[in-house]
Amino acid sequence: MFTSFLIKYAEIGIKGKNRYLFEDALVRQIKYALKKCEGEFLVHKTQGRIFVDAESEFDYDEVVAHLQRVFGISGICPVVHVQDEGFEKLCETVIDYIAKIYPDCNQTFKVAARRARKNYPKDSMTINMDMGEAILKAYPNMKVDVHHPDIMLNIEIREEIYIYSVILPGPGGMPVGTGGKGMLLLSGGIDSPVAGYMIAKRGVKIDAVYFHAPPYTSERAKQKVVDLAKIVARYTGPIYLHVINFTDIQLYIYEKCPHEELTIIMRRYMMRIAEQIAKETECLGLITGESIGQVASQTMNSLIATNEVCELPVYRPLIGFDKQEIVEVSEKIGTYETSILPYEDCCTIFVAKHPVTKPNVKVIRRHEHNLDEKIDELVKTALETKELIIAEA
Repeated sequence: MFTSFLIKYAEIGIKGKNRYLFEDALVRQIKYALKKCEGEFLVHKTQGRIFVDAESEFDYDEVVAHLQRVFGISGICPVVHVQDEGFEKLCETVIDYIAKIYPDCNQTFKVAARRARKNYPKDSMTINMDMGEAILKAYPNMKVDVHHPDIMLNIEIREEIYIYSVILPGPGGMPVGTGGKGMLLLSGGIDSPVAGYMIAKRGVKIDAVYFHAPPYTSERAKQKVVDLAKIVARYTGPIYLHVINFTDIQLYIYEKCPHEELTIIMRRYMMRIAEQIAKETECLGLITGESIGQVASQTMNSLIATNEVCELPVYRPLIGFDKQEIVEVSEKIGTYETSILPYEDCCTIFVAKHPVTKPNVKVIRRHEHNLDEKIDELVKTALETKELIIAEA
């Protein structure tokens, strides 16, 4: 029955003179999302509206599922659109629409007309009243309720006429790419994929870096991270995943530095390496899945110690979330089941029994001088031997 979708957006609507840039970005993201669907689609915008018109047979559920992953969309309205053949013909179409969508014909309704084409012979208020009268005549058991109707029947008068009453929720947010690009420190845990999703929802394009430590971490652990990147890519578009071999750096830190400071010092070197890749790839900041107090390396003192080595800003979208809130988002976006697979990543292998929770930055710096002999060469080698994987949904 439906051959078109009206795409609603929220935040984009309050933009000023540059609103068209956000609309154009949303159109591009919709086109990209629909490439994975069977069928041909025309995505176009007109007078503050974006429409998706199917130009061939398509799978309704598949299309809706893909549109519901496009950031920037607040609502998806399956529409029936018809040519203007007079108001009487429009009444017949609407009555038929109700019979197919609401076959019991025993609900309250309200007609909400919008006359974008001003030469239409009836104004919006008249359309509402006359269409309501026609519906009541066709379905005597239905009633008008202008405050809390069961059915909100929308009629938009444009070059064609669009009829819809269902609004399926979209993910909201801003179109990916309108907020710049960031480098996500991605691990195999629950938090970092959610952080990537959350920051992408604000329009940020995501690249990612993963620190791999063979033989202490297996190829299955690496594949787990690639799989997580592919799941997040359903929402963000392709993710360029930089895989860093971190083994030699970790072993050197383990050999030369106090064990209670291992996590902090390793984290500082991860941030240094991630920032270097971020600068080379024109990212505007680093993104992590850290939440205050969740583990020893995420106390405020520890975050100060890791921030200190960065010139770029570090974005932490989960900073005030508790674990259950993060888990709920991970379940919603489909990363949770992959995140809990029992393949250790490099952070968990070298954890000290009693990690420092209130590191002193001056002391950390002094202990990092123990690494001066080889650390720069090890970092250089890690960057030169990194692997690039393009993760796509």
